[in-house]
Amino acid sequence: MRRRARAAEAAAVGLSVLLLLLGTACGSRLPESDFGDRAGRTPAARGTEPIRVGIVTSATSPVGGDAFTGPRDGAKAYFDALNARGGVDGRKVEVRTCDDGGSGVGNNECVHRLVDEDRVVALVATTALDYAGAPRVARARVPDIGGQPIGAAYDTYPHLYGIYGSLAPRNGKPGWDGKLYGGTEVYRWFKREHGARTAAVVSYNQSASAAYARLVVRGLKAEGYEVVTEQVDFALPNFRAAAADLKERGADLVFDAIDGHGNARLCEAMDDVGAEVLAKVTNVQNWTSTVREDYADAPRCRNALWATGASRNYEDVGHGAVREFRDGTKSLRTHSQWQLEGWAAAMWFTDAARSCAGTGVTRACVDRFMATGEPYTARGLLLPVRFERLPEPPRTRRTCLSVARWEDDRGWVSQGDMDRACQDVPQLPYDP
Repeated sequence: MRRRARAAEAAAVGLSVLLLLLGTACGSRLPESDFGDRAGRTPAARGTEPIRVGIVTSATSPVGGDAFTGPRDGAKAYFDALNARGGVDGRKVEVRTCDDGGSGVGNNECVHRLVDEDRVVALVATTALDYAGAPRVARARVPDIGGQPIGAAYDTYPHLYGIYGSLAPRNGKPGWDGKLYGGTEVYRWFKREHGARTAAVVSYNQSASAAYARLVVRGLKAEGYEVVTEQVDFALPNFRAAAADLKERGADLVFDAIDGHGNARLCEAMDDVGAEVLAKVTNVQNWTSTVREDYADAPRCRNALWATGASRNYEDVGHGAVREFRDGTKSLRTHSQWQLEGWAAAMWFTDAARSCAGTGVTRACVDRFMATGEPYTARGLLLPVRFERLPEPPRTRRTCLSVARWEDDRGWVSQGDMDRACQDVPQLPYDP
């Protein structure tokens, strides 16, 4: 099930929103991988032979350049640092990357190249706008480790292990009988910690945007909020009118189902009309070091930006694992939470590969490690990630939350300890 969006907090599909679906699931009595990789098995890496992994990224896509490259960059930085230390038991990790262009056709081509031609042991930190090749990955029993659940693939297919886990059966259908589930922890947290009572939800008059907005509204109402809905035209959005209305109606919080450019324009409009809110809440994809530039014309709204997620703030350099990430990514021009999660995905693969000592690093061995059902935290970078296969979705779930607030003079400032910001919240169904 998904910490989904740490309450379905992500956003988007198509040209406007990228709905980050967060998941959970796991293995049966014996992983299917035990029975695979025979005739066409991946050779075990031996001696100093490199261990080959693949990274599929929608580096160029309709959403725009650099929108999806964070996980790839974080994973590559981890493997670079790992190789500098000698790799996995003396074997370097060889990274093969593929840009699928944000299309299903391109994604299938990338999967074919990496899985069938390059014979990678695993995919790592997949970040694909249209993961059309997921069924092929599952059929080949290639472990896909730490991917971003932009679509429903990580709650649909076996051998796919999303960065946030999954509780779904993963039997070829999304979630449970086609329904995914999301919690209300984000809304509960702002209500409990800051006394928020009124929330505005801004969306486009576009199907994906409107559908996500309805999910947010449902979660807010379940937590007792008074909800203000604002819908703007996708082609000619009047953000000033929406900002004026949410100001008039006294919104404490603003959630959105719009793209990054639209968010910046909404913030500008809020500053123009003098709409001050407790929090303009965004998601992990926008948890980046470029906030000052992205929201250059909206200083008040910019300093009311809050982000929520399931991983430790990349600014928390007092934490040893975060400090290692920052040291290993010094060469990157910017930093982001998605980079940190890509770094964690690469660490996860490395731990799986190390478990294969003495037997050789194969797809089957790596998959066995992933399918154990043991929670994984990447040395504290992630909230515990679990994979189970529950026959029925839980009605409630104890869920923890990572929260940070942007401040111009300090960057993203963590709001409490993510390992303690936990609560039992209802799980609400929605269509993927």
